[in-house]
Amino acid sequence: MRENMISVDTLEIPELEIYNVLSENRLYHINEPDEGLFIAESAIVIGRALDAGYEPFSLLVSREELDKEAKGVIERLDKFPSVKIYVAAEEVLKKITGYNITRGVLCAMKRKKLKSASEICKDAKRVAVLENVSNPTNVGAIMRNAAALNMDAVLFTKGSSDPLYRRAIRVSMGTVFQIPWTFLTSGKELEEIRSMGFKSVALALSDNTLSIDDKKLAKEDKLAILLGSEGYGLKQETIKASDYCVKIPMAHGVDSLNVAACSAVTFWELQKIF
Repeated sequence: MRENMISVDTLEIPELEIYNVLSENRLYHINEPDEGLFIAESAIVIGRALDAGYEPFSLLVSREELDKEAKGVIERLDKFPSVKIYVAAEEVLKKITGYNITRGVLCAMKRKKLKSASEICKDAKRVAVLENVSNPTNVGAIMRNAAALNMDAVLFTKGSSDPLYRRAIRVSMGTVFQIPWTFLTSGKELEEIRSMGFKSVALALSDNTLSIDDKKLAKEDKLAILLGSEGYGLKQETIKASDYCVKIPMAHGVDSLNVAACSAVTFWELQKIF
């Protein structure tokens, strides 16, 4: 066994509270004034976080997975000899909520200081803007769609869920580490977006709504695609102030799509490939 590998038979020790006891909010603030922690689950997701330069804090592994999916992760942690690797029986890890989808390996990782929107959008042509999308499942799915369908960045308003919440990371399959993102903090999101040269596209219904395939949109050099929360959608003031209001044509009397499904259709149609 490696020097930094520790065998445990219970989760009830202070070092493992981050996996089993502390809430997402407490993890976020755990190191204040420095950046907090988040939990990544599964070898694939942890690998993507490491690829993106996130630093591990500790690892919790099922003993049964040591020579399986966890093996590659543990080998990569050779670069971090001070990081403790806690090993427990599968029965012990099952006490963690959601364990059955962690695939036997969890990693507490250090957050990075967020860059500003102007930094990550410097060369961007297509960005997604999530207004008050508070459901982590939707956030994770939209991040995955954005990464896959050629968005350059994702921006969040203050009312949106943190992309580094466990469920958001899990649903995104780690693509939160593959596409730039940050929070808009000015409180004047449309002004901030316009100052970076983007035309805003609100996904909503209004009197002057364009179809998603309208050629005017394809001709725009820089577009910011605005998506609202499930149920409420975008705020009325956001819709009215946007440069374009766009809809996806529906069949069979269906009035709307889930916001994550809507994002996939919209990103595909409005992506700009260079």
